[in-house]
This record gives sequence, C-alpha cells and structure tokens, in this order.
Amino acid sequence: MIAVDLRKPDDFEAWRTEARRLAERGVPPSQVVWPDVAASGDLFAAVAPDTGSAVAGRAIRATLPFIDLARSVILHSDPQRLDLLYRVLWRLQDRPRLLDDAADPDVARLAGMAKQVRRDIHKMRAFVRFRSVVEDDGAERYVAWFEPEHRIERANADFFVNRFASQRWSILTPRLSLHWDGMALLEGPPASRGDAPAEDATEELWLGYYRSIFNPARLKVGAMLKEMPRRYWKNLPEARQIPDLIAGAQQREAAMIATGASLFEAEAPPSSLTAIAEGIEQCRRCPIGCNGTRAVMGEGPRAADLMIVGEQPGDTEEREHRPFVGPAGQLLDRALNEAGVDRERAYVTNAVKHFKFTPRGKRRLHQTPTAGDIDICRWWLDGERALVKPKVILALGASGARGLLGRTPAIGKERGQAIAQPDGTQVWLTAHPSYLLRLDGEAREREHGRFAQDLAGLSRLLSNA
Repeated sequence: MIAVDLRKPDDFEAWRTEARRLAERGVPPSQVVWPDVAASGDLFAAVAPDTGSAVAGRAIRATLPFIDLARSVILHSDPQRLDLLYRVLWRLQDRPRLLDDAADPDVARLAGMAKQVRRDIHKMRAFVRFRSVVEDDGAERYVAWFEPEHRIERANADFFVNRFASQRWSILTPRLSLHWDGMALLEGPPASRGDAPAEDATEELWLGYYRSIFNPARLKVGAMLKEMPRRYWKNLPEARQIPDLIAGAQQREAAMIATGASLFEAEAPPSSLTAIAEGIEQCRRCPIGCNGTRAVMGEGPRAADLMIVGEQPGDTEEREHRPFVGPAGQLLDRALNEAGVDRERAYVTNAVKHFKFTPRGKRRLHQTPTAGDIDICRWWLDGERALVKPKVILALGASGARGLLGRTPAIGKERGQAIAQPDGTQVWLTAHPSYLLRLDGEAREREHGRFAQDLAGLSRLLSNA
C-alpha cells in the first residue's frame, strides 16, 4: 500500500504529478491511499513497496474534460475526492470516453462535486462583506470573514485581487487567511469570526440602500433562499433586516398598488371601451406613457366569455396598433387553435398599454415593465374587465397576472389552475408565449408541452363556465 503526501490538499498540479507517476508505474487504485491532511491531521509513509504491474511504464492519457473536472473536484471537502479522481484516471486508460457516461457512479459523483465547488466559489464572491479597519500605520484595510464549505480560498484569490487591486484587504476563514497589500498576496493562518470587525462606519449607509431597493412585488422567498441560503445570513449585515422586510412585504405591495390607484382618484370609471381607448392615448401617469409610443387598446367582442391578458404591446403591436400580432401572438394563435379555443371570440389586451423599450441603434428592444408601471395601468385593465365581464381570464406571464391579481405570482407553481376572484371570474395562469420563443432544444420542446397542457385545461374550464 502506498500513501501519497500532498502538503496542500487543494494543489491540483501536485496531485496530477503524483497520479501520473503512479499510473505510469501501473499502481492500481486499490494500492494507493491519499491521506487528507485537513481531515486526519496525519500523514503515512508508504508501508509496502510498489509492486507495479504488467502495464508498468505505459503512457498515461487524460482528457481535457477530466482535467477541468479534476481542477474543481480537488477543492471539494470530501476526504475521498483524491481516491475518486485517481480511480477515474485509471479507468480512463481503458475507457477514454468514460466521462460521456453520465450514469456511471464515479462520473456522476465527480460531476456533483464539481457543481458544489462551483456554487461555493460563486457564493464566496457574492457574500463576502468587507469592513473597514485602520492599521497601525494609519492605512485603511478592508477585512471580511467567510466560511466556505470547500477548499476554494486560494482558487478564488485572483478574483478578489483583480477586483480590489488598489485596496488593502484580508479575507479570514477557518482554514487560512488571505492578505493583499496592493502588491503581493500573502497567506496566513486560520482565523475565527472574532478576528474580523463586527461593523464599520459605512454599514448603516449600506443597510439603508438595501432597504430602499428591496422590492416586495418581486419577492419570492423560496428562490431567495435557494440563492442565499440561511447559513450565509449570519455574516451578512443586510440579512438581519430580511425577516422584517419579508413580514412587511404584503403591506408594502398593497401600498404600491394603492399609490397607482390614487393617480385616478378624480376619474370616473370608464363608461365604454371607446372611452378607455381614448383615455390610454392621453394617459401620461407613468414614464412609459411619456416615451412617444402609441397606446395599444385591447380588441375583441364587447361581451366575451374569455379575456386574454398579456404583459404589454411589443414593437410589432405598437406599429400595427393591435395586441398580439407579432411572433408571440402568432405562437399563441396556433396553440389556442390546437386546444380548441377560438381567439376571435376572446377579448385580447395587455396589463400595460404602452410599449416599454430600450433603443439599440434603429431597433427597439423590449424592456420589462416594473411593478409600479403595472399597478398604475391596472386602472385601465380593471375598466376593460368591468365592461367585458368575462367568465374566464387567461393571464400570460407574471406581469399579466399581476395586473389581474394585484400581486406577482409564481407562475411555475400556480400555472394551469383556476384562481377564483371576488366577482366570480376564474383567472387561469400560464407562461407568456414570448418566453417559449427564447428557448431552444429540449427546453423549448418541454415548455411547449406544458403550454399546450395549460391551454387544454383552459379549454375545459371554458366548457364548464
């Protein structure tokens, strides 16, 4: 049995050299032990001589995908990662395309480890929070505390050096410390949370900014926790505000909607669809209404069982002055036809009546309306809804749904089901067809299938309405 001494357990080049030497000598994985210094605190000497094998002296080949995986996996905290890497290297000599077999247990484990390491690298870059301290020489240094899951400190060092090259900084972790003095990167011993400053003079300014940009209309707690797990909260100054901000999100969202409605306090409800068409042409209550585009009115029967609500008119719709006549509208027409729903018998409109865009040369690129834009324009949508009196409303995408529900739903969770409204209307949610146009390959095929299922459900709902 041979035990290999890697002084730094995240040193890929050292592992690569030792692994190549052993494999060239024909030492099988069962005869190699890779002690993890960080895990065991001890190193072994080789307890038996290398016996070699019939393939001793062979040339060792490693594919580029394996090298890329290995560079990440060696940073993983699993003490068995080096054994796994050597075993896969050994197997690659007889199966050069081994990594193409995603069902192979070793390959799947490697891919999973690499993914976890990449995620940890991203989290370190996103959640390191520096605080200012004054050193003995009077110079300012920025110090941060971080607790990575894996051995990513050295691998991430260049990112922080390049980003903060002109500043002195230190990142303290339980495994080691990194110190940049503006010229050279130095490595120090492990640290503890108490070695880092608790706060600095700029912290309240940052917290105030964070409170101001926290948008209750875009709050999705599950998605937030996926991107910023609670384990990171203790080291983020803004995190201590999150529970209160979440608790008050519904009240703040209601206030945003009320603010939009207050702009129409002096207005009587529109008496006809013609009055709405004239009103939206003149409406300048939000910035979109002031951007020089023409408002696009809904179209369809005055009394329709089905109303379809999208986000906003696009470039084609604004030029032709009709809703849903561009690529997304054409896709919608085909899907409705396949589901047995006649668009000609539906009233079709948008939550926002003007086209919001960003100019790019001669092109006008779609820009998503804000929650505030939707809440202001909701007064016009409510007018259409009151006059048409549909039994069922199809909401396309989160923006269309917000204009109807007064909240931004999670389409992925609430799509394909009826949401009863106080006036007896059933709101049916699905994705916006423009979303499907942005996909390709398997994702596009999958989402087209889900869209078709949603519209088939809509057809059944209409039949029973």
